[in-house]
Amino acid sequence: MSSDARQTLSHRLLGLALLVAIALDLLFSGAQIAYDLRQTRQAIDRDAAQLLDMFRDASIKAAYRRDQSLALRVVQGLLDHPGVHQARIDDDNDAPLALRERVAGAAAQTWLSDQLFGREQRFGLRLIGPAPRHEHYGELALTLDSSERRDEFFANSRFILVTAMTRVLLLGLALLLLYRWQLSRPLARLLEHLAHIDPERPDHNPLAPPKGHEHDELGRWADSINRLLATIAGHNRQRRETESNLLRMTQFDLLTGLPNRQLLQQQLEQLLRDASHTQSRVAVFCLGLDDFNTVNEKYGYQTGDRLLVAVAERLRALDRRLGSLARLGGDQFALIQIAFEQTYEVAELAQQILDDLARPLHIDRHAISLQATLGITLYPEDGESTERLLLRAEQTMTLAKQGASNHYQFYIASLDREIRRQRALEHDLRQALHNGQLELYYQPQVSNPGQQAVAVEALLRWRHPQQGFIPPDQFIPLAEQNGLILEIGDWVLERACRQLHDWHAQGLAGLRMAVNLSTAQLRNEKLPRQIANLTQRYRLPPYSLELEVTETGLMADVASAAQRLLSLRLAKVLLAIDDFGTGYSSLSYLKTLPLDKIKIDKSFVRDLTRDEDDATLVRSIIQLAHNLNMKVIAEGVETAEQEAYLLAHGCSEGQGYLYCRPLPALEVTQYLFNATRRSSAAARQP
Repeated sequence: MSSDARQTLSHRLLGLALLVAIALDLLFSGAQIAYDLRQTRQAIDRDAAQLLDMFRDASIKAAYRRDQSLALRVVQGLLDHPGVHQARIDDDNDAPLALRERVAGAAAQTWLSDQLFGREQRFGLRLIGPAPRHEHYGELALTLDSSERRDEFFANSRFILVTAMTRVLLLGLALLLLYRWQLSRPLARLLEHLAHIDPERPDHNPLAPPKGHEHDELGRWADSINRLLATIAGHNRQRRETESNLLRMTQFDLLTGLPNRQLLQQQLEQLLRDASHTQSRVAVFCLGLDDFNTVNEKYGYQTGDRLLVAVAERLRALDRRLGSLARLGGDQFALIQIAFEQTYEVAELAQQILDDLARPLHIDRHAISLQATLGITLYPEDGESTERLLLRAEQTMTLAKQGASNHYQFYIASLDREIRRQRALEHDLRQALHNGQLELYYQPQVSNPGQQAVAVEALLRWRHPQQGFIPPDQFIPLAEQNGLILEIGDWVLERACRQLHDWHAQGLAGLRMAVNLSTAQLRNEKLPRQIANLTQRYRLPPYSLELEVTETGLMADVASAAQRLLSLRLAKVLLAIDDFGTGYSSLSYLKTLPLDKIKIDKSFVRDLTRDEDDATLVRSIIQLAHNLNMKVIAEGVETAEQEAYLLAHGCSEGQGYLYCRPLPALEVTQYLFNATRRSSAAARQP
């Protein structure tokens, strides 16, 4: 028998069953043999009692008469019985009247029979006379040879043991057949069936319950396995769906369903390999929607998302020559054009894109027309790698947006130089703060009726060691892009508060300091605590620090902005909205924001006396500020006519070159003292 066969469940169960059966059979057989032993011993005792009783009377007579001849006949009669080994009759003095014996037969089980029955068994009977005297005449004794009874006992015992073993063997064979028929074979078929189940589709080949076992444990086990396989199959399907969704999430944009940047790079690499083999050209378009934030602010973010989906559908239908179309993120898309020969074909496709986007898109009952800017790079002229072509297309688009909108622009060497210049500028900006190249200039804010300086605005300047002064509109966006704006903003706040403290100590009490906050600073949760610490450290009077926030920074999330402004108010600072009128939806949200002052943007003040639209807007802003109990200040005041118009319509403060240009701290200090003396002198005149 092989080791595998011995390991089957039927053989293991058979072994256990045989052990139990043998133990029980031996137990019952031993009990039967013990019972037979007892019966054999009792039979020997009965034989002896019967012989003694049979010869009692003759023995009494022989003993009473002391008749040896009769005693010998009695003894000889006992010896005639095959089981008697020795017989004797004694008189009342224990003297033998007669004695006869014969040699006992040899027994095969002498050692065992001696243990069970003893070597000889002696029996005796007192010879008593009749009543009433009951005299004792002697004793009749005999020794029995129990070999015949012993042989019968051992023969029966052997039969019992042989029968038991035979019964156990037959039972084992029957159990083996039953186990194999009812257990091993059905289980083997089930296991064989399980071995052929496809792990990827476990429910496609369910287990069939073994015949005859549909309702017992094997049938229920098969049903349970089928349910388990169905559950596993369901989990496998869910896993595959999850993997598919994860793969789609890593390669496709969830909103538009277009490939994302990662998949676009893979597709572009393949297109470039194909173009290299066929000596063909490839164009990479980077498309950015112009002023898309305005759409979000005007119509809501959900409408903006649906608009992006509509843009994706319109781009899909553009041209079959597109090798790929992807969304890079936000309002930016990438298009790959193949199968063209001349550059003008790329320009034609770019213009077609702009024209198609200009056609109104109907979203939520709104007809929305879009403008876009395209940056274009060509393979192999502008680069031979995926990364370089995409990067230069994005950079070209970004730089093109700084000029006019709604146009396309090809990557050229001059743009590359501009990109490199910006990179160098960004690198230098990282060192500017630590190398002491950043400075604060201050521009006074005056009260129009008396032209008294009531505040100054801190303005950041960068004195580059090679390029001289860098305009703020060049390096501030760079600082916002690379995250330096927070560190620079902290430095500006600290220096401005320290300078205000110095001016107060020099006698310019009541002077306020206005500091611009970037959008990133406004979103910083630590800002209120930082402002409170600065005002306490430099012992600034309440509301002597004025924080200016841009309208576009507030409108991105009005609810959050309102909460942050309320936190700043706890530090007892003034809050002003800068560049008011250049954003969108300002009038509808202005009343929800805790503001103290509105600052009219200089773009409206510049043509105030020549452009009626600007004049109307300025008057509306001033009236709105008065209605909301806010102060209003106009920046960019350069002429007396502008000042007169603003003063006539209720604008209480002004800032601009008419009063003073931005100056370093030392020079503006002299201006402030001179302005204070002039104001005092004017007040003393009758």
